[in-house]
Amino acid sequence: MTPYKTKTRLFVDAGLTAGGGLDVSEAQAHYLGHVMRLGTGDGVVLFNGRDGEWSAVIDSLAKKRGALTVEKLLRPQSAEPGPWLAFAPIKKTSTDFIIEKATELGVSRLCPVFTKNTNTTRINLDRFRAHAIEAVEQSQRLTVPEFMEPQTLDQFIAGWPPGRILLHLDESGGGRPIAEVLARLRDQGGGDEPSCGFLSGPEGGFDASELDALGKLDFVTGVDLGPRVLRADTAALSALACWQALLGSGH
Repeated sequence: MTPYKTKTRLFVDAGLTAGGGLDVSEAQAHYLGHVMRLGTGDGVVLFNGRDGEWSAVIDSLAKKRGALTVEKLLRPQSAEPGPWLAFAPIKKTSTDFIIEKATELGVSRLCPVFTKNTNTTRINLDRFRAHAIEAVEQSQRLTVPEFMEPQTLDQFIAGWPPGRILLHLDESGGGRPIAEVLARLRDQGGGDEPSCGFLSGPEGGFDASELDALGKLDFVTGVDLGPRVLRADTAALSALACWQALLGSGH
């Protein structure tokens, strides 16, 4: 049995059981052999979001293929509820950055939302998911965030589930301090993580009519991130960092 010393983690779709074998994709074979410089006999860690985290050993590894044998369970599967993040897509690299860092900060669902000031409509959910998987592998998470299909702000609001709080990042200055709102949610939850989500706007902010509509919804609370003008990606990740510090795993 291979000692558990590796830091190389791979997300796989296959089921994981002791003694089971699985093949890796061409991209994973390249990653193992050429990026991590691993070979036959080396250990890796596998997870699929369902069966927990397992140690495995590389049986064979070539340029475009490889085979692994699953060895033992390292961590049982656990719930990773996390907040949802609805965001207006921005420039490609900035949106990719949001996906990556939001995943590291514990989001459980990501929702691209088109607003009146959204300056891009090109959405590639496969690319988003690939970035999220890389972040999950790096951050020791056991689950990959769920991605919703892109939708307009009106569609998003209409489909918001009853009982889940939506915290709107209000750049107009009309929101309550985010630390105050999150602390209240923490205290009301009695130690349980509250069901909530964040709504982050586009570059240039929400349109006045959108701000007015959001302000009339009972399940929406506007939150303020402070006196500085933040970029759209900075605002989204700042809110999630506040949530992680006050309400995240271990609190």
